[in-house]
Amino acid sequence: MTTITLLHPGSMGAAVGAQAVAAGHRVLWVPEGRSQRTYERAKFAGLTSVPALGEALDVSPVAVSVCPPAAAGDVAGKVNKCGFTGLYVEANAISPQRVQRMAADMAAHVLDGAITGPPPPGPRTTRLYLAGDPEAAEQVGKLFAGTAVEVHSAGETVGAASALKMAFATFQRPARTLAALAYALADAHQVTDLLLNEAARMPSEILSDPDYLPSVAARSWRWAPEMGEVAEALRAAELPTDLAEATAAVMRRWEPDKDRFDMPLAEVLLHLKGATDT
Repeated sequence: MTTITLLHPGSMGAAVGAQAVAAGHRVLWVPEGRSQRTYERAKFAGLTSVPALGEALDVSPVAVSVCPPAAAGDVAGKVNKCGFTGLYVEANAISPQRVQRMAADMAAHVLDGAITGPPPPGPRTTRLYLAGDPEAAEQVGKLFAGTAVEVHSAGETVGAASALKMAFATFQRPARTLAALAYALADAHQVTDLLLNEAARMPSEILSDPDYLPSVAARSWRWAPEMGEVAEALRAAELPTDLAEATAAVMRRWEPDKDRFDMPLAEVLLHLKGATDT
């Protein structure tokens, strides 16, 4: 049995903590300043409350931070002020640069983590990617052995796991938001049923098939102006135009690649940086 301090039992944190409890570990949390809803989640997950953060950390060789990204720095700072020198799993949706700064500033041994998938257990798996010292990553992997949390290595470079999370969020978060805009615009013109029909014909492997990206670059010379038309339609429907305008701005980086359907993928991605292959 290992004693773990969990910071904090939100919907994802509590679910991850419950898996550690189910694996036979003792998971501590600090109720000070937390809501009644958090208290109920922690109780349901089988977590053990401790009055003060320092008291919890004193008996925990491992601390796991699962909190909103805006609070990640504050949480890490409080842990550092307690003089914690154990293993600190920074499992929040933050940038690689931010987790690297944390690792440099903290007395603890920081392991970069990223959680993907829904809270466990669920119909889809929950993955915890870890980057940093292999022995530390193996230690954390053992905590969740046999649970609904799949632990995977993202390499030995702190920041790699967070980079994966940011890369996935780059697609997934805007994609969901764009879907909302699409349905709001369709609703404004009473064509939602037709949009649903078109959506059913779309390929589902957009992110899993990067080989189609050269064709996107090759057609961006005409798709960028199309996004300008989309922005006008959204504006007329009193909907935000920011994402359409931003998409057009990105596509304009590919304008020199007009009709170059045979470009290597590496070149397509290079041009997103405003660079050329010459």
